Amino acid sequence: MKIQEIKEQFGNCPTERLPELIEAYKEDERSGIKAEIAKAEKRLEALEKEKARMFTMLRFEREYGDAGYICGIDEVGRGPLAGPVVAGAVILPKDCSILYLNDSKQLSARKREELYEVIMKEAVATGIGYASPERIDEINILQATYEAMREAVGRLCVKPDILLNDAVTIPGLPMRQVPIIKGDAKSASIAAASIIAKVTRDRMMVQYDSVFPGYGFEANKGYGAAAHIDALKRLGPTPIHRRSFIKNFMEGANE
Repeated sequence: MKIQEIKEQFGNCPTERLPELIEAYKEDERSGIKAEIAKAEKRLEALEKEKARMFTMLRFEREYGDAGYICGIDEVGRGPLAGPVVAGAVILPKDCSILYLNDSKQLSARKREELYEVIMKEAVATGIGYASPERIDEINILQATYEAMREAVGRLCVKPDILLNDAVTIPGLPMRQVPIIKGDAKSASIAAASIIAKVTRDRMMVQYDSVFPGYGFEANKGYGAAAHIDALKRLGPTPIHRRSFIKNFMEGANE
């Protein structure tokens, strides 16, 4: 076969099947084929590293494996000036084989979208909870976050036996809770929850951008980017702005 045809074979080959191609062409002395084999071996090495990383990410799930349904909980959107806070709850299967789960902030938007689809397809159960800007202003961001987390748990189609939380203990829930500092980077279940919460909230903010143009919500997702703050001072707040978060900016605009 021509080198270009073989290159296309390697390029289109799923990583798990690369050993077969390597075996098929290992005796080929052409430098272009040797280069393709070297690239394929690097892909295999990277896959093994990722599998080892995910084995570590599942250590809490193994530790509490006898507890029954293990649910990861995380939230997104505590810091923005606009939009809701969104919580995710995910129960992964016991034999979870999803790769690349991580703190949603460490993933590209494209990777988050890809993983969102995988999580929603393969998880035992998922739940999303929300707290509106009005609710955040009414009861403060921490209590609103707890409300969103309780709602996310309540929306699961099965009842969890234990919660793995990103650093917090959620009041008002009867099941055992395990708060894990930086849990979204240490637990696959919490990472999965952070991903579905992030993708859900980002999609909402993109929609809000068309409803309330001029604030850059599609790009800044409601966070306090300079262009967002400038628009806030020029245009005033929208119904999705958190009044308790923007007081200082609005006072400055009125002076």
